[in-house]
Amino acid sequence: MTFVDAPGIAPWRDGDRPLDERVEALLAEMTLEEKVAQLGSVWVDVAAADSASGNVAPLQDLFMKEGVDLADRIRDGVGHLTRVYGTAPVSPAEGAAGLRALQERVVAANRFGIPAIAHEECLTGFATYGATAYPTPLAWAATFDPGLVTRMAGAIADDMRAVGVHQGLSPVLDVVRDYRWGRVEETLGEDPYLVGQIGAAYVRGLEEAGVIATLKHFAGYAASRAGRNHAPVSIGPREMADVILPPFETAIREGGARSVMNSYADVDGVPAGANADLLRRVLRDQWGFDGTVVADYWSVPFLAMMHHVAEDEAHAGAVALRAGIDVELPDTVGYGARLAEQVRAGHVPESLVDEAVRRVLRQKIELGLLDGGPLVPENAGETDLDSPRNRELARAIAERSLVLLSNPDGVLPLAAGTAGRIAVIGPCADDPRTLLGCYAFPNHVLDRFPDHGMGLPVASVLDALRAEFPDADLRYARGADVSGDDTSGIAEAAALAAESDLVLLFVGDRSGLFGSGTSGEGCDAAHLGLPGVQGDLVDAVLATGTPAVLVVVSGRPYAIGGYASRAAAAIQAFLPGVEGGAAIAGVLSGRVEPSGRLPVQIPGSPFVTPSTYLQPPLGLRTDGISVSDPTPAFPFGHGLSYTTIRYDALTTSEERCPTDGTVTARVTVTNTGSRAAEEVVQLYASDPVAQVARPVAQLVGFARVPLAPGQTREVVFEVPTDAFSYTSPDLRRIVEPGVIALTAGPSAADRPLRAEILLTGDTVVLGRDRRLTTHARVPETAS
Repeated sequence: MTFVDAPGIAPWRDGDRPLDERVEALLAEMTLEEKVAQLGSVWVDVAAADSASGNVAPLQDLFMKEGVDLADRIRDGVGHLTRVYGTAPVSPAEGAAGLRALQERVVAANRFGIPAIAHEECLTGFATYGATAYPTPLAWAATFDPGLVTRMAGAIADDMRAVGVHQGLSPVLDVVRDYRWGRVEETLGEDPYLVGQIGAAYVRGLEEAGVIATLKHFAGYAASRAGRNHAPVSIGPREMADVILPPFETAIREGGARSVMNSYADVDGVPAGANADLLRRVLRDQWGFDGTVVADYWSVPFLAMMHHVAEDEAHAGAVALRAGIDVELPDTVGYGARLAEQVRAGHVPESLVDEAVRRVLRQKIELGLLDGGPLVPENAGETDLDSPRNRELARAIAERSLVLLSNPDGVLPLAAGTAGRIAVIGPCADDPRTLLGCYAFPNHVLDRFPDHGMGLPVASVLDALRAEFPDADLRYARGADVSGDDTSGIAEAAALAAESDLVLLFVGDRSGLFGSGTSGEGCDAAHLGLPGVQGDLVDAVLATGTPAVLVVVSGRPYAIGGYASRAAAAIQAFLPGVEGGAAIAGVLSGRVEPSGRLPVQIPGSPFVTPSTYLQPPLGLRTDGISVSDPTPAFPFGHGLSYTTIRYDALTTSEERCPTDGTVTARVTVTNTGSRAAEEVVQLYASDPVAQVARPVAQLVGFARVPLAPGQTREVVFEVPTDAFSYTSPDLRRIVEPGVIALTAGPSAADRPLRAEILLTGDTVVLGRDRRLTTHARVPETAS
């Protein structure tokens, strides 16, 4: 390739040149050391003088060593700067000054003046001091509202770009397989279609605002044995292909994600960071992904330290690059000089280095980092990271995510102007941190900095109840802590319940990291009973006979069926964020109509090995075969409102459809009650006869439908026959002729409408162009 320089402009800085030409021009000038530098990263705590002990990444304290000269680490350049805003509490002004100073040093240190990509966590919002802490991803999934999630992600991305951040390490697309896993709160639930649709929506919001979205954890992480963090994964290739991988494919092809992060876990003995079949054949060859693969924090040295598939850190770097990891995060351990030595020793072809560097340089040019503009906006320090716009989005998601599980006697909503004696009991009532996820900055970082408080205003549920019910006589008793075995407060709480007219009982989780909480990264559960002695508290309160509304504020589903059956009503709140207290109060009062739906089942037993709803017949209750009953207390997709919805009809455009066609399915629903509501209409497919055991029902489409009292509306689903595909015994994804049953209803266990369609023609083998989404629309015409 011949490059003709514009006067005074290096070809890689010439914005009039094609992108690939700019990349190749720069790559051609770089030494091996300069190239491998672009594949590394640096984690510098800009507030080191104020830092505290404790980790925000696994075994962080073993790798982040003080006294290492920054000049040596950035001499030839660097690929990424790690969490300048997210490591310690810094204001936007302090973070911007720190990032600006670091970028200036990076630019000055390498002869091409190449800046670094700045990345941050953004799982529940921009994870930095004072930024809005949105509901957890499990709450996003409970909304069944991709459009709202896209708007939230766009707001998060706007805040990040405003302070000079280029890449966000989200979303988590791990499909839940075991509710005991601590990171369930970070996921989008247990159904691959729902995870893919909500995940792609989030990606779209980030990417359209100019922030690189990072899909994690690729792949199989959430399927670890016994739900233990980092534990081995024992699943077959069909489960991987049909359950684990589809959300990633959807987020890449339909969301436009430009980065993927590997899983820590090994699948059938092969760590993801050493798995070229996964990172190269599937991701790049099958799906056509051309973005970057970044290492989850320390996962490169973990190949030697934890997995023992490499001799040392240098060998680990070689293994990781050969497998397909482009950039080592959060700091350079196995890459850098060690990787250059591996190349010179003939252990790694330099061509693999060139491939990875091309991808990094392409993204830097796409981000405008070589165009000469300011690397951190001049007014970054003035950015309002907890703006009214953010709060409104946080409120909307919190309200739409709350799931009314039961309300058999119509106790809810509480009457307008409710007075009388109301006992507010439980550890989640008066602790605002119980509303937040483990990646929300107050729980993620500020636990280590107690002098900094929460960093932003977060009203507790109790505060919100006082505002919602000003005429009521609210009395509070904690009763028990979230964790621990102290039962000394239960008697007082039960006494308060006994003398009250109504009890509002708040139990659940307090998220943290690596054992500091009951939910969150490294906070796996041995069983699915409520943490600590909260179960004893619930039993004691219910035993008083006072009507009690049970509200579970948690990061995972707990086996509360035995309590819910005795409670006057039950609500599930999946860590609903900074506006969660007001949202819960609004649902209790009826100011907010409950419309959330369960993205995970509520298990029936704390001890039966948990299983999700995606089960073949023998995965369900089998009387006469097994006495172990996996039936959930509340099924996937379940959620009530304060009105009644009737499912009237399900029709299809044709009774027969070719195996490469599209089925039009129409579902009609009517609001037969007296209150307006939003119903989440769910469409499921079943394959009665297949070459492998298939789920009894699997979600293939959904839509939120606003319904006025008495109103009837129709939902039109355009279902591609690709939605009926599965991985055959010879590991090809196929759509085969035969009968498919479509069912519709308000949950996976309540599907009153049914229609059958006969697929005709030859068996179709699907490839890269397979159709991933069922498009749903709700015509304006209504009766």
